[in-house]
Amino acid sequence: MNLGELLPIYNQTLKDLLPLSLSSTPAVSIRKENKMYAAACMLMHYLESFTDSLVVTEENEKPIGVIGGKEVIENIFENPSSDFFDKTTVEQVTDKNLIILSEKIKLGELLEKWKQTRRAFSIIPNHLGGYSAISGRKLLEIGANCITDLTISELPKKEIITFNRIDTMKDIISLMLQNNTRRLILKNTNLFISDRLIIQTIAQKFNFFRNVNFLDHMIIESINLEEVKKISTDMNLAEISKIMSVMVHPCIIFQDKVITPWDICVALQSDRIEFLG
Repeated sequence: MNLGELLPIYNQTLKDLLPLSLSSTPAVSIRKENKMYAAACMLMHYLESFTDSLVVTEENEKPIGVIGGKEVIENIFENPSSDFFDKTTVEQVTDKNLIILSEKIKLGELLEKWKQTRRAFSIIPNHLGGYSAISGRKLLEIGANCITDLTISELPKKEIITFNRIDTMKDIISLMLQNNTRRLILKNTNLFISDRLIIQTIAQKFNFFRNVNFLDHMIIESINLEEVKKISTDMNLAEISKIMSVMVHPCIIFQDKVITPWDICVALQSDRIEFLG
């Protein structure tokens, strides 16, 4: 490859695209025998801001699967009691479809794998003998360094899933599961709720469901919602990726679109996005 040659970004390897930072985000792990309250405590701190899932390990720190917000909200919808957190082990709800990558995998191949698992998360062996995390948030670094004229107004429009002020926790979780989304917008506002906020509330306000009927509570009474950043300028993909990469919980509203790291990942498959090799 000649210096200065522009190539489609999805045909490049992760090693080419992230030469200095490919292994810079350590995977956060939890042992399979731990109870779910321990996993919930970790997820409320790490979801979105650091990584998107916890790696589940067994003896010798061998990774056997992954657990994230989806596994928690699915299970509390079915079993909204303290037993889920106090008696259920991490292994019992682990998703075994953990993708372990090679640094030689091409970006396009990785994104196809993520579409199949419906989880933007993988791990890659690092030079310390452990594993590093590759998540949707990590790929914002690639987006921030790409060369493109693609703007956010051209990204595919998807329905904004909203909720109402009178909705209960059960309503909210049902909406998330039905629409396969981790974030909902409060109707006619730029406030949102996410799986992270739900898990945080369960742990801090409801003491893991001990003596509380959580699902009947109204959202407005229970959770401090957070704001989605609104922008008015039609930025190109590199500019918006740079902004999102430094946000604690990356999410942006532009006109009638909600842009998340996953939308950036999907856009990276475009022929109009190149990499200066």
